[in-house]
Amino acid sequence: MLRLMSQNQWNYTNNCEVWQSLGLDCSSPVRMKGHVQVFKDLAPDVVGGQEVNKEMQLDFMLYCQAEKLPYTILWGNMTPIFYRADKLEVLATEYLLYPKKFEDYEGSFNDSNSKACNLAVFREKASGKVFIFATTHLWWRNGTNPDYKFYQAGSDAARAYQLGLADAMIEKYRAMYDNCPVVLVGDMNARLGTPALNYALGEGGYTHAHDVATEFAHEGRGYCACTPRGPADKWLDGTPADAIDHILVKGLPAGAVKRFDRYTPEYYLKLSDHAPVFVDVEL
Repeated sequence: MLRLMSQNQWNYTNNCEVWQSLGLDCSSPVRMKGHVQVFKDLAPDVVGGQEVNKEMQLDFMLYCQAEKLPYTILWGNMTPIFYRADKLEVLATEYLLYPKKFEDYEGSFNDSNSKACNLAVFREKASGKVFIFATTHLWWRNGTNPDYKFYQAGSDAARAYQLGLADAMIEKYRAMYDNCPVVLVGDMNARLGTPALNYALGEGGYTHAHDVATEFAHEGRGYCACTPRGPADKWLDGTPADAIDHILVKGLPAGAVKRFDRYTPEYYLKLSDHAPVFVDVEL
């Protein structure tokens, strides 16, 4: 059994005045201790990160070393992959930075060069089974409501385009490794029924892990209002259809996904606005 996880860790490095006025600290050295606690609590085998800047990565890996946690990092700019080298061997990797420009639309569709896909081909040492794990972070602005303050024309289509680029990279490695199974995770900034997810679940050939979990499927949204304005006071209500963090699978044996879950302890409300989402799978 493997536990595979996606986690947007919130790209924020230093403390800010609002948090400081509350007697709190949202800096990387403080929050990354909390993220290490998440890894201790859940013991994931592979984690795809989003919004994990270089300072956060350094703090995290130093804390893992201090705690003697068996994690290694694969570089991916702000979308690194953390994995257990004692259980998994890396056969290949590739990083794809999404382009800033999209068709005839104005503006950038990649802020801070954070929108990307990071891929690894893993071999499970115990079984010898090979699988592809990829983590992505798609463009974030609203593309449907011109009256919304964060509206940007073309955003919905840009997310679908980015996911198509990721899938093309994934398919290249599937062809190299005997059409092995794929687990694609990430902050996709897209709900069910939007162009990006419609592409993935249609032409892309993926299935949402929530829909095929045989033992448990979390029915919440996994999102809170942790921001520079302060920590969240609760997890926001919502259903899986409202979620923007997803785990998609392709080519897994029937019944392979046992558990689909979102981790929402109270202490996490000070760490990030995105709850970790994970699956337990048997390849």
